[in-house]
Amino acid sequence: MPIDIGLNEKARESSAQALRVLLGDTYALYVKTHGYHWNVTGPRFNSLHTMFMTQYTELWTALDEIAERIRALGHFAPGSSAEMMANATIKPDNGVPDADAMLANLVKGHEAISRAAKAGLKIAEDNNDIVTVDLMTRRADISEKTAWMLRANL
Repeated sequence: MPIDIGLNEKARESSAQALRVLLGDTYALYVKTHGYHWNVTGPRFNSLHTMFMTQYTELWTALDEIAERIRALGHFAPGSSAEMMANATIKPDNGVPDADAMLANLVKGHEAISRAAKAGLKIAEDNNDIVTVDLMTRRADISEKTAWMLRANL
């Protein structure tokens, strides 16, 4: 059945591609944050373990929202880790960093998500895709606030 939401196919495709980039970075940061939750050590273990759980839970929820927006635009969301990571700029760690390095890495990851969301927001604005604009704005807002909170622990 044709999609008639006020966006042509070209607009829907470019918005969906911007969302795929955001999905990739969100997935990469989710995996990193969850790994840090499992592996953090030191005197701040309890507070960081709990904070990382809150953050990876939020990122997991965001993955669903982003993927569902791709589907609403009439495109398939990436269905495997490899497909999602193909669009990610956030790279996995090799080894287990110390707690301060974990915090710094997560700050950089949330800043990368903010940049991806802002780039996607521009594309969505050019497409007059206000629903995707709203999603991108919320993702940038949450990532910037989370980066600030992580930075406050350094």
